Amino acid sequence: MTGKIIVSAALFATIVLAGCAAVLIGAGVGAGGAYTYIKGELTRNYPTDYNRTLKVCTEILKDLEQPILEKTTDGAQTTIRTRRKDGTPQTIKVGILSPDRTWVSIRTGVLGYWKKDISMQLQQFISQRLQK
Repeated sequence: MTGKIIVSAALFATIVLAGCAAVLIGAGVGAGGAYTYIKGELTRNYPTDYNRTLKVCTEILKDLEQPILEKTTDGAQTTIRTRRKDGTPQTIKVGILSPDRTWVSIRTGVLGYWKKDISMQLQQFISQRLQK
Protein backbone atom coordinates (compact mmCIF):
# COMPACT_ATOMS: atom_id res chain seq x y z
CA MET A 1 0.00 0.00 0.00
CA THR A 2 2.80 2.43 0.79
CA GLY A 3 4.15 1.87 -2.73
CA LYS A 4 0.88 3.16 -4.18
CA ILE A 5 1.03 6.20 -1.91
CA ILE A 6 4.60 6.97 -3.01
CA VAL A 7 3.68 6.60 -6.69
CA SER A 8 0.59 8.78 -6.21
CA ALA A 9 2.62 11.44 -4.40
CA ALA A 10 5.29 11.41 -7.11
CA LEU A 11 2.66 11.72 -9.84
CA PHE A 12 0.94 14.57 -8.02
CA ALA A 13 4.27 16.40 -7.55
CA THR A 14 5.09 15.96 -11.24
CA ILE A 15 1.72 17.36 -12.27
CA VAL A 16 1.97 20.35 -9.94
CA LEU A 17 5.55 21.15 -10.97
CA ALA A 18 4.73 20.81 -14.66
CA GLY A 19 1.70 23.07 -14.31
CA CYS A 20 -0.46 20.56 -16.14
CA ALA A 21 -4.16 21.09 -15.59
CA ALA A 22 -5.59 18.10 -17.41
CA VAL A 23 -4.43 14.65 -16.37
CA LEU A 24 -6.47 11.48 -16.37
CA ILE A 25 -5.18 8.11 -15.41
CA GLY A 26 -7.76 5.37 -15.52
CA ALA A 27 -8.09 1.67 -15.99
CA GLY A 28 -7.84 0.69 -19.62
CA VAL A 29 -9.52 -2.29 -21.21
CA GLY A 30 -7.38 -5.18 -22.38
CA ALA A 31 -3.71 -5.36 -23.13
CA GLY A 32 -2.56 -1.83 -22.39
CA GLY A 33 -3.43 -1.19 -18.75
CA ALA A 34 -3.82 2.52 -17.99
CA TYR A 35 -4.27 5.62 -20.09
CA THR A 36 -2.51 8.89 -19.42
CA TYR A 37 -4.13 12.12 -20.62
CA ILE A 38 -1.82 15.13 -20.50
CA LYS A 39 -2.23 18.39 -22.40
CA GLY A 40 -4.54 16.90 -25.03
CA GLU A 41 -2.61 13.69 -25.68
CA LEU A 42 -4.10 10.35 -24.63
CA THR A 43 -1.28 7.84 -24.24
CA ARG A 44 -1.36 4.11 -23.63
CA ASN A 45 1.30 1.38 -23.54
CA TYR A 46 0.89 -1.92 -25.38
CA PRO A 47 2.71 -5.26 -24.97
CA THR A 48 3.34 -5.45 -28.72
CA ASP A 49 6.34 -4.72 -30.92
CA TYR A 50 6.69 -1.39 -32.72
CA ASN A 51 6.15 -2.62 -36.29
CA ARG A 52 2.91 -4.44 -35.44
CA THR A 53 1.56 -1.49 -33.45
CA LEU A 54 2.38 0.94 -36.26
CA LYS A 55 0.78 -1.37 -38.83
CA VAL A 56 -2.42 -1.64 -36.77
CA CYS A 57 -2.62 2.16 -36.42
CA THR A 58 -2.26 2.72 -40.18
CA GLU A 59 -4.78 -0.05 -40.98
CA ILE A 60 -7.34 1.54 -38.66
CA LEU A 61 -6.87 4.93 -40.33
CA LYS A 62 -7.40 3.26 -43.72
CA ASP A 63 -10.55 1.52 -42.44
CA LEU A 64 -11.86 4.84 -41.09
CA GLU A 65 -11.03 6.50 -44.42
CA GLN A 66 -8.73 9.00 -42.74
CA PRO A 67 -5.95 9.97 -45.13
CA ILE A 68 -2.39 10.12 -43.83
CA LEU A 69 -1.36 13.72 -44.50
CA GLU A 70 2.15 13.40 -43.08
CA LYS A 71 4.19 10.55 -41.64
CA THR A 72 7.61 11.13 -40.06
CA THR A 73 9.89 8.80 -38.15
CA ASP A 74 13.19 9.00 -36.33
CA GLY A 75 13.60 5.25 -35.90
CA ALA A 76 12.27 5.12 -32.33
CA GLN A 77 9.04 7.07 -32.89
CA THR A 78 6.66 7.65 -35.79
CA THR A 79 4.27 10.59 -35.97
CA ILE A 80 1.21 10.38 -38.24
CA ARG A 81 -0.89 13.45 -39.00
CA THR A 82 -4.35 12.82 -40.36
CA ARG A 83 -7.76 14.48 -40.60
CA ARG A 84 -11.08 12.97 -39.60
CA LYS A 85 -14.04 13.07 -42.02
CA ASP A 86 -15.47 16.07 -40.12
CA GLY A 87 -12.21 17.97 -40.69
CA THR A 88 -10.87 17.57 -37.16
CA PRO A 89 -7.07 17.20 -37.14
CA GLN A 90 -5.61 14.13 -35.44
CA THR A 91 -2.05 13.20 -34.55
CA ILE A 92 -0.96 9.68 -33.66
CA LYS A 93 2.49 8.93 -32.29
CA VAL A 94 3.85 5.40 -31.94
CA GLY A 95 7.04 4.85 -29.97
CA ILE A 96 9.27 2.07 -28.74
CA LEU A 97 9.50 1.29 -25.02
CA SER A 98 11.37 -2.00 -25.46
CA PRO A 99 11.61 -4.66 -28.19
CA ASP A 100 8.18 -6.03 -27.24
CA ARG A 101 6.46 -2.92 -25.81
CA THR A 102 5.22 0.25 -27.47
CA TRP A 103 3.29 3.37 -26.59
CA VAL A 104 0.65 5.14 -28.65
CA SER A 105 -0.28 8.78 -28.11
CA ILE A 106 -3.33 10.31 -29.79
CA ARG A 107 -4.33 13.95 -29.98
CA THR A 108 -7.65 14.79 -31.61
CA GLY A 109 -8.59 18.41 -32.17
CA VAL A 110 -6.76 21.71 -31.93
CA LEU A 111 -5.23 23.62 -29.03
CA GLY A 112 -7.94 24.29 -26.46
CA TYR A 113 -10.52 22.10 -28.22
CA TRP A 114 -9.16 18.60 -27.71
CA LYS A 115 -11.62 15.73 -28.10
CA LYS A 116 -10.55 13.19 -25.51
CA ASP A 117 -13.53 10.88 -26.17
CA ILE A 118 -12.53 10.43 -29.83
CA SER A 119 -8.91 9.75 -28.86
CA MET A 120 -10.15 7.20 -26.30
CA GLN A 121 -12.25 5.47 -28.95
CA LEU A 122 -9.27 5.18 -31.30
CA GLN A 123 -7.15 3.75 -28.46
CA GLN A 124 -9.87 1.15 -27.89
CA PHE A 125 -9.82 0.22 -31.59
CA ILE A 126 -6.04 -0.21 -31.39
CA SER A 127 -6.29 -2.36 -28.27
CA GLN A 128 -8.92 -4.61 -29.84
CA ARG A 129 -6.88 -5.12 -33.01
CA LEU A 130 -3.71 -5.87 -31.11
CA GLN A 131 -5.49 -8.56 -29.12
CA LYS A 132 -6.39 -10.49 -32.29
